[in-house]
This record gives sequence, structure tokens and C-alpha cells, in this order.
Amino acid sequence: MTVKAKICGLGSEAAVAAAAAGGARFVGFVFYPPSPRAIAAARAAELGRAVPAGIAKVGLFVDAADAAIADVLAAAPLDMLQLSGDETPRRVKDIRRRFGLPVMKALRLASAADVAAADAYLPVADWLLFDAKPPPEMAGALPGGNAISFDWSLLAGRSWSRPWMLAGGLTAGNLAAAVAATHAAAVDVSSGVEDSPGRKNPEKIAAFLELAASL
Repeated sequence: MTVKAKICGLGSEAAVAAAAAGGARFVGFVFYPPSPRAIAAARAAELGRAVPAGIAKVGLFVDAADAAIADVLAAAPLDMLQLSGDETPRRVKDIRRRFGLPVMKALRLASAADVAAADAYLPVADWLLFDAKPPPEMAGALPGGNAISFDWSLLAGRSWSRPWMLAGGLTAGNLAAAVAATHAAAVDVSSGVEDSPGRKNPEKIAAFLELAASL
């Protein structure tokens, strides 16, 4: 089985080219200003033009208003919306209906209760994404891309009626173990293919994707 991979937080032509050449199935652009990976919609449009057909362009939003999402979509065509904030199931449903695009809901996990909360999103989201919940003492934590993992055993033996992705501190060094523990069919990486926050390394992208394709 080839594990599908999403390279998130792209901001350069070289990173987009590496993701495309390596066989990424999804590329992510961040529209959350506090993130070091955030880019303007016009820049995402430029980068998106180099994304080949068949690779989904995903826009990451965090508790964004409809107007903010609409402004991005007016400039940068996207194939999917990723909601990485505290959006409720009702909010997810409303966004999906208003914009007519598939929606991926990111959920931050630290306990079995967090996993159970995913069930409420099954009727309204097209995808689920499981990420690590930052510990309370972690200063400056972002909704994702914090280079931390969660206890993968929380997902062991679980299945959902929607497709899902595993995220949270993944690297080429721990990807095989993560997939073995969770049986994830799709994974998301951001910080794990960077030299520093927001600076993607094309060689790390290539190595991660080569490994994902072999699993």
C-alpha cells in the first residue's frame, strides 16, 4: 500500500516542485496570519499554478469568517478547505454548504475523549485530520505544525466512515512507525520537512514522499 501524503505549509516554488515530483497527493497553503507558514492569497495563486492536475490544493484556515475564506477563494482556486481551529460541526457544515468544496476537519488529540469527539464531524466533514494537542505549558503553540506527536495508540484499531489523515510531528525518521501503529492510509507533514519554521527543504520533502510511497 502506498501511503498518500500531504505536504502542508508550502511557500516557495522549489517546495511545490519537490512535492509534485515526489508524488504528493495534496499540497497545503496556510491562511492563518500568526503562522510562520502563512502566505497571501495572491502568492498561493502563483504557487498553485505550478501544481499539476490530480494534486489537491488545500487551504488551511483557523476559525475564519466567511468573508476571509471568500477573499482567498476569489484569488486562489482551492480544491479543499482544511479547518484547523475550534470549528463546531454546525460551522463545518455551513462552510461546506456555502463554498461547495470538500472540507477536512483537523482535530487535536491527547486523550481518548479527544478521539471520541471526532464522531460528531462524520456527518459534515469529507475528511478528518488527527494532529497533536499542544500541552498547556507550550508557549506560542499553533493549531498545528508544532513538531510534536501524540500517543499513536489512541488510534490503534479505530476506523471511521470518512477518510482520515495522520499528522503531528511526522518526519522521515518516524513515519514508518507511525503508520505501523495507526494503519494510517494518508499522512500530513509540515515541520518535519523544514529547516526552520516556514522554510521547507526540498530534499526532506523528497525523502518523506519516497518513504511514504514505499509503505
